[in-house]
Parts: sequence; C-alpha cells; structure tokens
Amino acid sequence: MIEAAEKEGRLKPGGTILEATSGNTGIGLAAIAAIKGYKTHIYVQDNVSIERFKVMKAFGTEVSNMSDIPEVAKALQENNNDYVAGYAAFYEKFSGKDDNVFIIEVNPRSSRTVPFLSKATGYSLADIATEVILGKSLKEQGIFDIYPTEKNRHYVKVPVFSFNKIKGLDAYLSPEMKSTGEAIGYDDKLNRALYKALQASGMHLQNYGTIFATIADKDKEEALPLIRRFYDLGFNIEATGGTAKFLKENGIRTHVLKKISDGSEEIRDSLRQGHIAYVINTRDVAAVGSEYDGQLIRNYAIENNVSVFTALDTVKVLLDVLEETTLCISTIDA
Repeated sequence: MIEAAEKEGRLKPGGTILEATSGNTGIGLAAIAAIKGYKTHIYVQDNVSIERFKVMKAFGTEVSNMSDIPEVAKALQENNNDYVAGYAAFYEKFSGKDDNVFIIEVNPRSSRTVPFLSKATGYSLADIATEVILGKSLKEQGIFDIYPTEKNRHYVKVPVFSFNKIKGLDAYLSPEMKSTGEAIGYDDKLNRALYKALQASGMHLQNYGTIFATIADKDKEEALPLIRRFYDLGFNIEATGGTAKFLKENGIRTHVLKKISDGSEEIRDSLRQGHIAYVINTRDVAAVGSEYDGQLIRNYAIENNVSVFTALDTVKVLLDVLEETTLCISTIDA
C-alpha cells in the first residue's frame, strides 16, 4: 500500500499516512511507516486492546477513535498533508518485551481460514481466486453454484497456543489474537470431530482426575452446572475459598485450596503434583486484587502442562466431548 502511494505521488517525504482499522493491521502499518520515516495516524474501534494501543504508540503513531475520522481527515487536507486511507493485506504478529518489539510472523490475510474452508469444501479457493484475478470467470472454471454440495460430516477448527514457549505470558484470552496456529478435526459426528481437533491442537484430554476452579462472582451461576457435570463424571473438585463455598452450598463436594496472595503454596504444589487435569479460571476486570492470583495460577498451570480454560463456552465444548467419550457407571436401578 505504501509503495503504491509513493509511486503514484500521493505520499511525499514527511507525509502522514491515515488508516482506519480494527487494530489488527494497524500495528504492521505503524511499523513499516516508522521504518520509512512517515507519520501515521490510525483510527481504531473501541474494542482494541490496551496492548495493541501501546505497541502502536511505541512506533510514534497517533491513535484516535474511529468516530473522529471525518474531522481529522478534513484537518489534514486543510494543512496540505498527504494521506493514504486504506488497509493492509497482511496479518502481522509481534512480540514485545520492555522497549523492544519483534516481528515474529507475517501472513497474507485469511491465510488460516481459506485453507480450512478449502479442505472442508473440497474447493481450492486460493487457486480459484487466482484464476479470477487472471481473468478466468467462475463459469469458465466450471463453478456454477454459489455454495458447494454440503458433505455429511463435521469440520472443526481449533486454535493452537504457545504460552509455554514465552515464560510469563498470560494465558488469559482477550480480543487480540494469541493463537500461533490451528488444528482441524473432522468426523461424521460433531463431538468426535471436536475431540480430534482438541487432541490435534496439543490439548491433553483426560476423562478423570481433578478440576481446579477459581470463578469470578459474575460467572458463578453460569459455571455451576458445568462444574456439576464434571462432578457427575467422577472428577474431584478443588477450588479457592469463595468458589468452594459457593459449590458446597449447591451440593458439590469441594476441597479448598488457600490463595497464593495469602502466602500459601497449595495451588502451586497441587499443579506440580500432576493430579489436576484442568484449570477453570475466570476473572472480573472490575475486581481489585484478584488478578494477581489469577495470572500466577495460569502461569503455574502452563508451566506444568495443565490445560487452562478462561472461557466457560470452551468448557461446555470440552464437557460435550468428555461425556461422549467417557464410560459412566451407575447402580442397576438408576
């Protein structure tokens, strides 16, 4: 984009590059512009994370809310500043430590989604699109239907994370992309496809052991039936004080582990001993002081190869899989 603007004379030395973005492409543009010596002014949506905001500012970028575009664009024109409005065609991933920012990945947009759809539909979408770009219509390629015939099987794409490769990286999921890859599972049955995808992503699926739960107050009611499903499958339940009290009041037998912030090492020792199969940790961003314990719990779990869930929707998917693959036992008259 920048090179094209330079060739066409729309971007002069010292000019300003203007871009509207969701935040995913803004960092890459800011980095390239900084290298080339241009100013950048990027307009983002409200949901852009504070981490992305900080990285863009580190490159000397002015960051404004998307709703301010008309006023600022007008001001730029009045001051005879050159600007380029557009979008980046690549997805970039950065890693930052202290004042250093490193580029660790650059991919064409849709570099994950298009291959997945190609495998699921049987159509090589990249080849088809390339032929269209070169002037060969869809009809000339033998494609006449908007949608291909659906296959009688399910395809599931699951993200792959590499939290254990960067020590101290928080495993809590947020709007910015933290996955470093994806795995595919497919089967005639949805839960089996989910099982294959989760296994392929590197998750160690266990249908026995202990669940350690530390649930934010706002999530307790939603989490209760999920914890009960683990309990009914035969899992032992461990939890921090507040969560344990809530579960016991609702008839779930729970062993209490003392908080890290109280000076206890019970949680760390339990994770190191290997009997905990899964950690379920949700947080309330408005709660004061709870995040210190939460991040340490997630870090201890990652260091000891224990699967961590920070979203209850994902826990529901895991339970659907476990309930289909676990042999349950009951009395003969149950």
